[in-house]
Amino acid sequence: MKFLFASDSFKGSLTSRQIIDILTVAAKKYFPGCETAGFPVADGGEGTVDAVIAAVKGSMETADVHGPLMETETASYGKVNDRSAIIEMAAASGLPMVPADRRNPMKTTSIGTGELIRDALDKGYREISIAIGGSATNDGGMGAMTALGIRFLDKEGNELTGVGEDLIKVASIDMSSIHPAVEETAFTVMCDVNNPLTGEHGATYTFGMQKGADEEKLRALETGMKNYASVIREQLGVDVDAIPGSGAAGGLGAALKVFLHADMKSGIETVLDLIDFNSHLEGTDLVITGEGRMDWQSAFGKVPGGIGLRCKAKDIPVIAITGGMGKGAQGLYEYGISSIIPTVNGPMTLEEAMERAEELYADAADRMFRILKTGMK
Repeated sequence: MKFLFASDSFKGSLTSRQIIDILTVAAKKYFPGCETAGFPVADGGEGTVDAVIAAVKGSMETADVHGPLMETETASYGKVNDRSAIIEMAAASGLPMVPADRRNPMKTTSIGTGELIRDALDKGYREISIAIGGSATNDGGMGAMTALGIRFLDKEGNELTGVGEDLIKVASIDMSSIHPAVEETAFTVMCDVNNPLTGEHGATYTFGMQKGADEEKLRALETGMKNYASVIREQLGVDVDAIPGSGAAGGLGAALKVFLHADMKSGIETVLDLIDFNSHLEGTDLVITGEGRMDWQSAFGKVPGGIGLRCKAKDIPVIAITGGMGKGAQGLYEYGISSIIPTVNGPMTLEEAMERAEELYADAADRMFRILKTGMK
């Protein structure tokens, strides 16, 4: 018997590595001599770089960057191999980097993310994946692009710094000094939202409030974003609102697509490709996956749905262990998940469940392998 363990972390309670260790112990208890393999996985959000680097036995690079408020920071990104790197926007331009009382997307910039990209280009990486979740910004990606040599100019020809309040001032874009390695680099954006850049479901009105914008700032940012989109359309001939995901990460999705010609891909699909997941399925009898809570959303861009579909294509059964089941979780059965096992085994609060997460997961793993053993008999 060969078991493969590939679960997302249970945010705030269990890491993917802890889950692998628990499952390994339980598997050996009921199937002595079985073969086990496991690696952390993530869906393009927080922890993606760590998961990929652990799975491929890569390493970390560091660079000095500017944070969302232009503070000096040291940020890390992952070296997958000599040619490929993976970057998390949250490491340089993330919302947790801004104190709650200073959150204001009129003033924040994505320049640090651009500085990470520039560092990777300077070090010779020519395949760069960028996870763009968790941003503190609503600057249309201008900050990141300025770090790569693109100049955004006002009507007097003055260069803008690239913060949210600059969107309304953009009159022209000068790409003559873009980093020369951009042309020979393949960029992949790990993105699981389809929001356009502007409008009711655009970057500003969907995500701006959680980044610190009030109604007045939302209106100003949206007006600015429409101006930015208009300049791109007039000067570059690209209708950014027609690009699904252009509104992701405060508009960084649009900038990466328009200026770097990046491919937009599902986060979990990108991760599974980077770790060569399909090759790990060879000879596998059962895959165990999961995440902290599973519901109807788990089928769309989340770890269980991504794992399930890959396994379904190879006719390999998958069991998901989860902290809790929400509405519509059963829909995952259509995505290759054979069964879902919650860890919570009695009435308890969320706080208690998280405090006892390791114990509860071990109990669920024991129940699962006990059932497998019984079924085989």
